[in-house]
Amino acid sequence: MGTWGTGLYGGDFAADLRTTARAVLRLPLDADRLVQILAETEPGAARNPEDEDYTTFWLVVADQFARHGLKSAQVVETALRIIASGQDLDVRRRLGQSAAGLKKRSVALAELNDRIVAAPSGVARKVLREPQKFVMNVGDIFSYPTCGGQCRNPYVLNLDRLKIYGQSGGQVWRRDGWGAVVIVARGLTFGYLAWYRPLVLGQASETQVDMASLRTAQWHLEPPGTCSQTHFGRIGLTRIGTTALDETKLLAEFGALAPGDAQAIADISIANSLNVRSRRPGRSVQREQRAVRIGDLGD
Repeated sequence: MGTWGTGLYGGDFAADLRTTARAVLRLPLDADRLVQILAETEPGAARNPEDEDYTTFWLVVADQFARHGLKSAQVVETALRIIASGQDLDVRRRLGQSAAGLKKRSVALAELNDRIVAAPSGVARKVLREPQKFVMNVGDIFSYPTCGGQCRNPYVLNLDRLKIYGQSGGQVWRRDGWGAVVIVARGLTFGYLAWYRPLVLGQASETQVDMASLRTAQWHLEPPGTCSQTHFGRIGLTRIGTTALDETKLLAEFGALAPGDAQAIADISIANSLNVRSRRPGRSVQREQRAVRIGDLGD
C-alpha cells in the first residue's frame, strides 16, 4: 500500500490511481468500458476484496467518476457499500491507523458518499476524438540541438528562460552540440495514447550529425516517452534519415521491450530520455545500458 494518510488521495496507491484514472477518462468510451480498463490496470486491487488496496481502488474510481459526471452502477454500488459497511475503516485499522486518523478518514468518506449520491450525470467531459496521431515512425532517425548534453525542455516556450544546471549553477540554454535518436518501438496505450521507445546517441556531437557517422556510433536504449507535435517542435527534432530495424536482432539485443503504458498514462515526455553525455566538464549523463550500433540492428 506504500505511504498513506487520512484523505482519499493521501496514499501512494490512491495518488497513482488518480493519475491513471484521469488518463483513462480522456478516452471516448462508455462508463462500463472505462471501469473495465481501470480494473485491468490494477486487477488485484479491483477484484480481490481481501487486497488491502481494494477499498481504495473503488473509492478513488467512484470519486473520479463523480467529478467527471460519469455514472456506473457497479462503481456507485461498490463504493457506497464499502463506505456504509465500514470496510475501508476496518482495513485502515488493521494497518495501524490511529483513532484520530480513523476519525478524519470517516469525515472524508462521508463527504465522498454525498458527492457520489449528488453527482450529476451526462456532464460533458473533455475526451480524445480519435487516437493520438503518431509524429514519428519506427526506424526514423532524428537529430536535435543540445546544450551541455541536454535537449531543450519542451515545457518552456521562451528559450531565453530555458536554463540548464550543473556545477556552475543555472545557465541560459544555448546550443553547443547535437544529439540523435532512433525510434525502435511505438504504440497506443488503450488504443489512444501514443508513446515511443528511443535509442539515443551516446555522446553529443559538436557538429550536426550525419548518417554515415551515426551508423557506427554508440547508442543506448532509453525509457519510453510521449511526444506531441508541440513537443516535437520545441525539442527541435529534425528527421535526417531512416534505418531498417530487424525485430529478431532487437529482441536478441534487448529482450522483449516493455510498452510505454506508464509513460503514456502519466504523459512523461520523451525529452526525459534524450539527454546525452557532453564534452563539457561536470555534465556527464551516466548510462547503465551497454552501447550498441544501429548498423548491428538492421536487416
